[in-house]
Amino acid sequence: MNDGLQTSPARLGPGGHWRNWVGNQSFIARHKAEPASEKELAALVREASRQNLPIRVAGSGHSFTPVVATSGLLLSLMSMQGLVSADVDRKRVVVRAGTKIGDIGRALKRIGLSLANQGDIDTQAIAGALSTGTHGTGIGLGCLSSQAVGMRLVLADGAVLEVDADREPDMMAAAQVSIGMLGVISAVTLQAVTAYNLKERLWRDDFEACLEQHDELAANNRHFSFFWCPVAESRHLYCLPDVSAVSPSKREHDVCEIKVMNVTDEEPFSDEKTFERVAYSSEIYPIEYIPNFHELEYAIPVENGKEALRRVRELMLTRHTDCIYPVEYRFVAGDAGMLSPYYKRPSVTVSVSGAPGIDYWAYLLDVDAILRQYGARPHWGKLHFNTAEDMPSLYPRFQDFQAIRRRLDPSGRFLNDHLRNLFA
Repeated sequence: MNDGLQTSPARLGPGGHWRNWVGNQSFIARHKAEPASEKELAALVREASRQNLPIRVAGSGHSFTPVVATSGLLLSLMSMQGLVSADVDRKRVVVRAGTKIGDIGRALKRIGLSLANQGDIDTQAIAGALSTGTHGTGIGLGCLSSQAVGMRLVLADGAVLEVDADREPDMMAAAQVSIGMLGVISAVTLQAVTAYNLKERLWRDDFEACLEQHDELAANNRHFSFFWCPVAESRHLYCLPDVSAVSPSKREHDVCEIKVMNVTDEEPFSDEKTFERVAYSSEIYPIEYIPNFHELEYAIPVENGKEALRRVRELMLTRHTDCIYPVEYRFVAGDAGMLSPYYKRPSVTVSVSGAPGIDYWAYLLDVDAILRQYGARPHWGKLHFNTAEDMPSLYPRFQDFQAIRRRLDPSGRFLNDHLRNLFA
C-alpha cells in the first residue's frame, strides 16, 4: 500500500446536479470534483473522509441504477484518461481509470494488441464498465473485468492500494466487480491479446429456427448474439439494420436479428448488400444506440437460456403486448469475480427494456419473476429487483467480499443508499 499523503487539504469545490445518459437517475451532490492525477484524487478522497462525506464516482453515466448517487462528494475521472504503459511481450497495458473503452481499442491497435472481448458500447469509462460487470458475447469469453489483472485503488484515507492478480488473487477477485465499494480506481492493468480482425455477419430468422440453431451457433462462432423482435417496429427502436435481403425469414415480427463474429485474416471491407464486414476487433464490436430505453439485464445459467427466453417471449406476446423493445440475448463465460454476474457459471444474459415516460414496472417485475427462478444475477448497472436477502444465495463468495469491503472501507465511505440496502 502506497501513501498518497500531502500537506495541504484539498478543496472539494461546489456541487451540483448530475443525471445519467437516459435521464432516469439524477441527484444533487454537495461537492463535485474532477482530479487530473492520482495525487489529486487521493487528496480529495482524504478531505471528503475528514469531513465525514460519502464518496461516489461517475463514469460516463451509462448505468440505469442509482449506483452513482451521493449527497456528498461526486468524483469524475474524465481528466484521468490515456495509456500509462504497455508491456507488449506480456500483452499487458496500464490505463487510467477514466479512459473510454473505444480509446483503449485505438491505443491497442497502434501497438499490435486487442482487447479479448468488449460490449456493445465503447464510450464507457473503463473503471465503471469493470465495476458493474459489463460484457460482450461469446460462450468462451469472459466479461470485460475478467481481463483486469491489476488495479490501483484510492482508499478512504487517501492511501493507494496496488492490487495484483498474480500476488493477491482474492483481492483481485473482490476488486474485479466491486460497484465502487472498495475505493476509487485510479488505474487498471488489462491483459490484452495479439491484434486480430473480426468478420461480422448479420441475418434474420424466425424465433424457433433461431433456437434450433442456438447450441450450434454458440459452439461454432467466437461471438454469437441476437435480438428477438416481437413486432416490426422493435428493430427501429434499437436502430438495427433491415437484413431481409440476406435472411431466410421474410417476416418482420416475432423474429431474431442474429449476429456472429469470427477472427479472420481477410482485409477490412464492408458490404452493405450482404451485411458482412471485416475490421480491427474494436471497430467491429460497438453498436450505436439512441438513449431511448431503460434496461433490465440478468445473467442465468447457459443451460436454462432457451427455456427462459421462451417464457419471456410468451409473456410479451400475451400479457405485455405494448412492451415492444427487442430482447437482447448474449453469452458470457464464467469467471472468478466475487460479485460478478458470471461467477463460476457460463451464462447467457437476457435483457429487456421499457420506454422512458411509460410505466413499465409491472412488465419488468414479471420478467424478474421468471428469470429469478433460474438463479438470475443482475448486471449491476442495469435495473433489477434484488435485495440484501438475495445476495448470499446468488453469490457464493458474498461474505468473503463483505469481509474485504469492511476491512478496506470500515466506515462505509463508498456506499450510498442503494448499495447500503444491498451490502451494509
